[in-house]
Amino acid sequence: MINHGASPAPAIRRRDFLCGTLAATAATVLPGRAAAAETPSLSLPDSAPIDFHVHLDKSTIDAVLPLSRERGVKFGIVEHAGTRENVYPVVLSNDAELRAYIAMLGDRPVYKGVQAEYDDWFGCFSREALAQLDFILTDAMTMPGPDGKREKLWEKGAHIGEPQAFMDRYVDWHVHLLQTCPIDIFANITWLPQDLLPNYDALWTPARMRKVIDAAVTHGAAIEISAKLQLPRMPFLEMAKASGAKFTFGSNGRYPDMGKIEYSLATAKQLGLAASDMFRPVPGNKAIRRWNG
Repeated sequence: MINHGASPAPAIRRRDFLCGTLAATAATVLPGRAAAAETPSLSLPDSAPIDFHVHLDKSTIDAVLPLSRERGVKFGIVEHAGTRENVYPVVLSNDAELRAYIAMLGDRPVYKGVQAEYDDWFGCFSREALAQLDFILTDAMTMPGPDGKREKLWEKGAHIGEPQAFMDRYVDWHVHLLQTCPIDIFANITWLPQDLLPNYDALWTPARMRKVIDAAVTHGAAIEISAKLQLPRMPFLEMAKASGAKFTFGSNGRYPDMGKIEYSLATAKQLGLAASDMFRPVPGNKAIRRWNG
């Protein structure tokens, strides 16, 4: 896990936790939360917190469902989606693959999503197929390099260059994605390449934060509070809340780490978030339904 420095929210360090502990935390953040221990089936109450950033890498949907129940957290499952230029073990790249993925999840008690890659993913799919999803998530961590080719910014050899110039391009890339793609959730927001982390607070200026937040609010994209990255930091979150943004929780978890959102819950409590501040999929108000592009 990338360490982004100290955060005002208390980090909870235990790798494993009891369902009752998480349920008690969630109850203070999102009033009306019912204890998961009272739910004998794999389904959870509607008030359960949601981890919208769960990958099935090296696992299966049936293997992770017991973790959802044990941890009292409903899962939003995502698979990478976009053109074949995006190199991952699995990349959904057409309607047939997307529909097969949706069918695989079936009627399990999870939300069905994709992690859309770059800015050309939308052309791979029909609106009708995308509308079968509950949500679409993306991030800005794959960006055009100086030669215009896509680069994974976390990989060795990515072109970062002069920090201030990079930040201007990076912020503009966030805004571009929000303006040109139907996005429900923006994940990993304010992440920075390792070499820039020591200057995180200086590089993420109020003006840069404002630009990204305004674009997210204007286009209805919720902001993920990442348990894995412990991002965004509190100044960004406070500005986003004051601007009327919606929020989600995400572990970016692979088996068995999905649903470990204690940091997200603690941060939401410190921020004073209520149930009304949280994104939940609504069939008639999904980004793909609102999109006019």
